[in-house]
Amino acid sequence: MLRACVLALLLAGGDAASLHAQAQFPYDRDLVLDTRPMRGGKRVPVLSVESNGHAQIDLWCKHGQGDAVIAGDTVTILIGAMAEQSCTPERAQADEDLIAALSQVTGWSQRGDTVTLVGAISLRFRLATN
Repeated sequence: MLRACVLALLLAGGDAASLHAQAQFPYDRDLVLDTRPMRGGKRVPVLSVESNGHAQIDLWCKHGQGDAVIAGDTVTILIGAMAEQSCTPERAQADEDLIAALSQVTGWSQRGDTVTLVGAISLRFRLATN
């Protein structure tokens, strides 16, 4: 009986440690939007946040920098200046929609290789494997 209690405590401690490890935001990793490329291209939006909060934001056409303030499971993304490349009206609108969604993010979670940014619209990203 005592052995079972000790084993249960050790397992619970191991679970807490793994939960703590997963609670760390995946800094310095490319987060690739979980979507298919738009017709006529291979590009999909990518977000990368450095441990100092500096963010690189590459959308369908626009790209630029920003900042992410992360505390626990809360996050605020501040979009900086974005450079535009010429693109179709469909891609330009998708960029505007994604900028609006990123600006409204308030939280995040991670399950395996999937990072979800939660806000008015939840955005699902996959950790890049390369």
